[in-house]
Amino acid sequence: MIVIPAIDLKGGRCVRLEKGRADAESVYDASPVEAALRWQSEGAKRLHVVDLDGAFEGKPAHVKEIAAICAALDIPVEVGGGLRTDDDVQQVLDAGAACAIIGTRAFANPDSLGESAARFGEALAVGIDARDGFVQVKGWVETTSMRAVDLAQKADGLGVTTLIVTDTATDGMLAGVNAAAMDAVCKVVRCKVIASGGVTGPEDIEKLQSLGHKHLFGAIAGKALYEGQTTLAALMAATGTRGA
Repeated sequence: MIVIPAIDLKGGRCVRLEKGRADAESVYDASPVEAALRWQSEGAKRLHVVDLDGAFEGKPAHVKEIAAICAALDIPVEVGGGLRTDDDVQQVLDAGAACAIIGTRAFANPDSLGESAARFGEALAVGIDARDGFVQVKGWVETTSMRAVDLAQKADGLGVTTLIVTDTATDGMLAGVNAAAMDAVCKVVRCKVIASGGVTGPEDIEKLQSLGHKHLFGAIAGKALYEGQTTLAALMAATGTRGA
């Protein structure tokens, strides 16, 4: 398992939200590129970037900032937020992202995933944001009646190679991971799964690893790193790896 630092972009700045609420943000860096370079220098092997304005507006809003981040780094960058069409996906890939993440679209039109997965291959991931086991969309402002495990199974069956599963109730709350939710998804898919939400310290990484799923590829960490609750080095050590 790898630990993936997160950068959330809003208004051109690096922020974090509590439970995805646009009215509960904390600004951590005026320069997203500087934040990205810091995580790379501390040994990150991958970076997770979310275009929050894009998620709320339904179209990419930080392509320039994403391109600058990708150009500055040597490590792969995965990008999500507002990617509702294949053209949106192509736009962030052209900006230098190694992987584009679709979320709302995967729920709204899951049957299109097969064509997109065939077109983009490993450069496409599906983000599944869920609260109490049910998928949330449009920047987490709408909760649907679809179960996260059902969407995960559908995406996996259509050839999606990576799922990024976020427990929105714990995201940004420093409350610990929802290991049960991650376990439920891992049990019904064969593709890679990246866990997101609630990573507060090394014990959360150990809890995820203890689930015993070899395809649980990574865990995303955000607020705990920015608030100084833990360090990237400590989280990486919990996986049995260390940075540079």
